[in-house]
Amino acid sequence: MARLETTLSATGLGVGLAKNGMASIRVLIADDKSLFRDGLSNLVTAQADLDVAGTIENAANAADQIRMVRPDVVLLGWPANAPASQRIFAAIHEVKLSTRVILMVAEDGKEDIVEAVRLGCSGIVPKSTSTELLLKSVRKVHAGEIWLDRMSTADVIRRLSKKGPGNVAARQGLREHGATLSTREREIVGLIAQGFKNKDMAERLFISEQTVKNHLHNIFDKLGVSDRLELALYAIHHKLHEGA
Repeated sequence: MARLETTLSATGLGVGLAKNGMASIRVLIADDKSLFRDGLSNLVTAQADLDVAGTIENAANAADQIRMVRPDVVLLGWPANAPASQRIFAAIHEVKLSTRVILMVAEDGKEDIVEAVRLGCSGIVPKSTSTELLLKSVRKVHAGEIWLDRMSTADVIRRLSKKGPGNVAARQGLREHGATLSTREREIVGLIAQGFKNKDMAERLFISEQTVKNHLHNIFDKLGVSDRLELALYAIHHKLHEGA
């Protein structure tokens, strides 16, 4: 089934449609364990808005399949520094695909979460995560958000804090700039750390979505961060998310 879907996608005929007629989220599953791949394939196939675009079993054809299938989301079961993973990231960057990657990590793994994020992972989830959270991560990441569980976020913060004097100065600068945030901006920073989208924040704060975007632009400038992930890490590090 998966191989057939991969072939159709490669010819441009595999743009999936959800049961409601809307375009589905096309998911490519990469892992060397057939039982794990099959389980994920069955889970994805059972969702009305998701579609299995194909599977990858090893490094040999990883890059070629990414180029042909052009999935929306890759569920990546190998470590970020594994040869197959490296080829997948390289292919995505080379062809400038909009494909987003969710790294599935083992509980006892020694995965370098920071390196995974730098390579381009948009989400990191434990392989033991619940079905509900895994599906939620796929939908959130496809919508343009970053998905990190609390343990992964804490690990990123801990490792970034050990990167030497340059980062110490940068963090001090963030603390100083943080003092200049308005009450509303602090509210928005806290909501970003909890994974809220612009529309959700607008509804929660009774303001327009454009106003949220304006606030985010100002926050990025004040804190010197370049994206929502950096902003979320800043918020969690300074506990701005706890009262949001």
